[in-house]
Amino acid sequence: VKTIILAGGLGTRLAEETERRPKPMVEIGGRPILWHIMKLYAHYGFHEFTIALGYKGEIIKRFFMDYRLITSSLKVTLGDERINWHTGPEEKWTVDLIDTGIETQTGGRLKRVAQTIKNEPFMMTYGDGVADINIRELVKFHKSHGKLATVTAVRPPARFGSLSLEGSNVISFAEKPQLKEGWINGGYFVFEPQIADYINDDETDLHREPLEQ
Repeated sequence: VKTIILAGGLGTRLAEETERRPKPMVEIGGRPILWHIMKLYAHYGFHEFTIALGYKGEIIKRFFMDYRLITSSLKVTLGDERINWHTGPEEKWTVDLIDTGIETQTGGRLKRVAQTIKNEPFMMTYGDGVADINIRELVKFHKSHGKLATVTAVRPPARFGSLSLEGSNVISFAEKPQLKEGWINGGYFVFEPQIADYINDDETDLHREPLEQ
């Protein structure tokens, strides 16, 4: 099962970071968010990726073109320009990098890159969201119900902590407890290839017409 990662959005909510790089390349612990997402899939045995590029996509291309240089130790002999690699990347990934346009919406990006995948189910996620998801169980569940799409659902944490009071005295404090009501889209999907038939064009928002049907 291949994985499509949508990595072309403008990232306006992180404007101070995304003026110079796409949101999936914002770093956590010294590595891009995109890298952490791919490591999650690889942990469960999924190593084939198609990345839908858009805004500043050349930075993502450069990251993978220079990946061995970035992640490995090496010895350079300047006289004859020889390079000896002491180590190599541990990742055994196959990565397709496909330009899908600057202004293309999520549905349009998915439709463009889905055409490069054979007639088989595929996974999809966004290039700016890291989560603790059992990917293998997600795929297993999708295969069990025979429907067109599987969407992960998560309960969001509350925006604020809560206080328990007795009179004017604070007796306990809870830091942003998980909400008991309401689910939100967790951002990890499995689709049958026919999902592309529900996407009209580049202006289609995946969360509107396709998934609402």
